[in-house]
Amino acid sequence: MVNRIVVGAHYGLKDWIIQRATAIIMAIYTVIFLAVVGAVSPNSFEAWRGIFAGGFMKFITFLFFVSLFYHAWIGVRDIWMDYAKPDGLRLVLMIATAAVLVGYAGWAVQILWRM
Repeated sequence: MVNRIVVGAHYGLKDWIIQRATAIIMAIYTVIFLAVVGAVSPNSFEAWRGIFAGGFMKFITFLFFVSLFYHAWIGVRDIWMDYAKPDGLRLVLMIATAAVLVGYAGWAVQILWRM
């Protein structure tokens, strides 16, 4: 019999499911985006702007980016947890990764709602 000592934040099945869910959201968005671009055939900035003028397209694009960043966070966090052995280095890398991803999310909001 093996005595397993569980420590840490209990990552595992929950994060695996979240990564699969975010991947599905990104795949659905990709299909919708390709269908819209195929239907509209934008050939100018105004046409591209028109695609994102509606609230629905802005919302699903933002949902795509949130899913992308959360998906990336789980993956990169797991890499840091597996390969960055000094705790201080791991903490710095995780904070830097989180800061970059939050910054990218803010940038996505700025781009989408500036249109």
